[in-house]
Amino acid sequence: MVTLERIKEHLALVMDPEVPVLSIVDLGLVRSIEVKEMLITLGIAPTYTGCPAMDVIHDRIREALSVLETDIKIESVLHPPWTTDWMSEAGKKKLEAYGIAPPVGKAADKRSLWGPSAAVRCPRCKSEDTALVSLFGSTACKSLYQCQGCNEPFDYFKCF
Repeated sequence: MVTLERIKEHLALVMDPEVPVLSIVDLGLVRSIEVKEMLITLGIAPTYTGCPAMDVIHDRIREALSVLETDIKIESVLHPPWTTDWMSEAGKKKLEAYGIAPPVGKAADKRSLWGPSAAVRCPRCKSEDTALVSLFGSTACKSLYQCQGCNEPFDYFKCF
């Protein structure tokens, strides 16, 4: 029998291809789940329009839910746009343990274009004495920072 709980259990095993310690549930990408007879319809939000990982994520969702032996329909949810506010607290802790600084603040608190950089804590030594090196990190959703305490560079998952 296909239940909402079973679907959620399987979706929690679908990992983001760019940050393999985070599931799509941790990221808050699953916006809706509907079950009607033998059809599961999912509303999945991309982290941003044109995210190159979405095709892989959709394939992984289909693979994870294939054990339920039902049809699967995946719809992209573009409104409201995804925000890091939807990321779970557990997901933010997983990011930091993986060596990526989690988003700081809320999406509504965005700094102006010319404002100061976010105060980002080093995921390695936990120092708050860090500096923005580049707005562009290893992927479009990350910036590159460097810790002034341990001198290590690290990615910061941008708040948006």
